[in-house]
Amino acid sequence: MSGKKYSREFKEEAVRQVIERGYSVKDVAARIGVSAHSLYKWVRAARPASGEASELAQSRLENQKLKAENRRLQEERDILKKAAAYFARDPE
Repeated sequence: MSGKKYSREFKEEAVRQVIERGYSVKDVAARIGVSAHSLYKWVRAARPASGEASELAQSRLENQKLKAENRRLQEERDILKKAAAYFARDPE
């Protein structure tokens, strides 16, 4: 073992590539030059506990639903604005 120390930022970026960007641990480890074992440990340490993970997943799901509802309501508002403008025109 080399015992090489990596900066916190280096580890966070490596973990981000696995968790957020979906790259495999093996690919990221090979690309950045660390052992897959080390990267697995960093990823495991960065992931929230299972209870926190389910709450996070529920929050994300609710956020997606709210965003979809917001888009739908904005579309309805835009349609009503166009209709109001159409009917407000002079009949000439």
